[in-house]
Amino acid sequence: MPAAASPDGQATVIRRTSYGIPHIKAADYRGLGLGAGYAFAEDNACALADIAVTLAGERSRWHGPGATTLSGDNNLVSDLYHQRVNQSRVIERLLAAPNGPSRQARDLMRGYADGYNRHLAGTGGSTDVTCRGAQWVRPLTEIDMWRRVYQVATFEGGESAPGNLVTAQPPGSPVPPATPVARPGDVGSNAIGLGKAATAGRTGMVLGNPHFLWQDDFRFYQQHLTIPGELNVSGAGMAGAPFVLIGHNDRMAWSHTTSDAEVTTLSKLALVPGDPTSYVVDGQAHRMTSEQVTVAARQPDGSVRPVTRTLYRTPEGPLYELPGPGEWTDSTAYVFRDANADNLRLVDQWLAIARSGNVQDVHASLKRHQGLPWVNTVAADSTGAAYYADIQVVPHVTDELRARCAAGPQIGRLVLDGSRSSCGWGSDPDAVVPGRLGPGRLPSLVRHDHVSNMNNSPWLANPAQPLTGYPSIVGDVGTERSPRTRLGLDMIADRLDGSDGLGAPGFTLPALQASMLGNRNLTAEQGRVAIVAVCQANPTLTASDGSPVDVRAACAALAAWDGTGETGERSRGAYFWRVYGNNGMRGPDMWLVPFDVADPARTPRDINAGSPRLKQAFADTVKAFAAAGVPVDLPLDTVQQYAGIPIHGCNGAEGCFNVINGPYGRVPVSQAPDIRHGSSFVMAAELTRSGPRMRSILIHGQSVNKASPHHTDQARLYARKQWVTGLFTETEIARDPRLAVRVLR
Repeated sequence: MPAAASPDGQATVIRRTSYGIPHIKAADYRGLGLGAGYAFAEDNACALADIAVTLAGERSRWHGPGATTLSGDNNLVSDLYHQRVNQSRVIERLLAAPNGPSRQARDLMRGYADGYNRHLAGTGGSTDVTCRGAQWVRPLTEIDMWRRVYQVATFEGGESAPGNLVTAQPPGSPVPPATPVARPGDVGSNAIGLGKAATAGRTGMVLGNPHFLWQDDFRFYQQHLTIPGELNVSGAGMAGAPFVLIGHNDRMAWSHTTSDAEVTTLSKLALVPGDPTSYVVDGQAHRMTSEQVTVAARQPDGSVRPVTRTLYRTPEGPLYELPGPGEWTDSTAYVFRDANADNLRLVDQWLAIARSGNVQDVHASLKRHQGLPWVNTVAADSTGAAYYADIQVVPHVTDELRARCAAGPQIGRLVLDGSRSSCGWGSDPDAVVPGRLGPGRLPSLVRHDHVSNMNNSPWLANPAQPLTGYPSIVGDVGTERSPRTRLGLDMIADRLDGSDGLGAPGFTLPALQASMLGNRNLTAEQGRVAIVAVCQANPTLTASDGSPVDVRAACAALAAWDGTGETGERSRGAYFWRVYGNNGMRGPDMWLVPFDVADPARTPRDINAGSPRLKQAFADTVKAFAAAGVPVDLPLDTVQQYAGIPIHGCNGAEGCFNVINGPYGRVPVSQAPDIRHGSSFVMAAELTRSGPRMRSILIHGQSVNKASPHHTDQARLYARKQWVTGLFTETEIARDPRLAVRVLR
């Protein structure tokens, strides 16, 4: 077939291989975006249309103000938040700035919108019946795409607190403070970078294991993007984004984890007596700026009416309100400041990472763009160097400023004194944007054995060379690590000395894959046997209400359980252990050996099974199962499914590396809805001297469309602990038995 011309006179080719993975090849960034947008629309046109409605502040118009977004926010709250962003024209200003996104980035986003629109035009709206013919499905513009970029940038900032921002009102307002939205816990990731001293092949390897959303706007999507001689990168990006966030090229691989750094602060304002919309700074009174924000809302009778709310801000940012300690009173109010509120640099940042030939290039790109929002970076290259950095966008709050300006209790975010101008963010000469910490203050590390991060601070990226000296807003030092972090460090150490049963010491690609899906559970390893011994010796335990409880069945379930997050018959007891932990196992007396800063990777350890509190918690858990009518030996399969497929893995709080979080809390359940969050895109990459070798699983699949063959195909693969072999070279792609080619004009 002859190559047809695309808008720039060159061909854009989409080659689909097994599991629906698109390999897009184009002559330039506009063509690359065209192919990426078209391919994504084939799989997820309705999802991107819905994202566009959200970011345009039009959910109430089309779906009613009382409904909710996929993340659980009220539609009216979501619309007011996004419409406020849109009418501020912050995105347009950033695009027009002299230091705004590059031409390549702009072309990529324009092309993506073109590709999506091309698909809609060719299918009459969408091939997905869930939105086919819907009025809210429309062609997209470049601004729609940059709104999506801005949403990703502010995911841990304004995007995480829309209710707190649009319900912030002076005392006496009829608008109630925001009701907290229950969001998935443990949003984060694991990442391991391995150097030549840790690998059997004396080269670099990366394990990327983001724990992200399965049924939200922030799903991952796998893609391979190529501009010959310019860019060749394979991995996963965020839905609706034409760039790779976690992936590899021919010589380097990288991943990210959610950083422990605080990317927002609150300023506590002292208000002018008798005027709750005026505040005092350095003894001078200032008036807040009021903003009229109007959105359209569909009424029960089908009519559409405007809803207007007056919102307030200061030059630092919008007003913020939290019920209870963070309420707007006659004397106090709070201002929200997001370090990523002016960040569109992330597109050029991820393009620069994708073009990096080694970890030194990655480091240089992070310093040059300083565009990563809220994430750490872990990488390795074909020379056998491993790299960790938390070089991202962080408010310039030194420890001296924090000590001098911290204002009262921290209400989920760092609170600074807003009545003194000297308590504002400072700046560094090497910072790309004023008010942020410069790269020179942020931690990084190059090793030839290993680096890792499992969402704790940078301190133990490698226990042999602890990172210190960074401001506390980046993270702490010398404190207890989470059970998940400790298990990750155990997995590395056990592989390096060969004690994990996976063969000779040192990482190979199969050993890295097996470690990832081993489903070890640290708290079970540290205490299941001891807990079983106690309950076998005490078949009746006393609950917190003083009643005696027969615990023999639960004890037998834990004795038979293998102590992992596997599914099937061997999982009976796993769910009881999880609920037992949530119901009170954890506490100051949980461990026999307490945390020791001199041995942070191995302490605390050994669960204190004989503790009266842990015995009582065991009895209470048995009672909770009985009250719910749920057997104590409920198989994990029953409560951990996706489209009816049993999903192995377990919670990070239990000390599991392969995190799977179900939508249930402390109460036992007999049946749970689909998994909503956890291990999502899993990538094991080896950078050999002859090219990359990669294995991956996008567990929730490429498509949200339940009718698509790529909705559950990889979930079934994951359930069998099988992986997709990465296809990177032209020869590998051409040999795929399911290859399908489309050329876009």
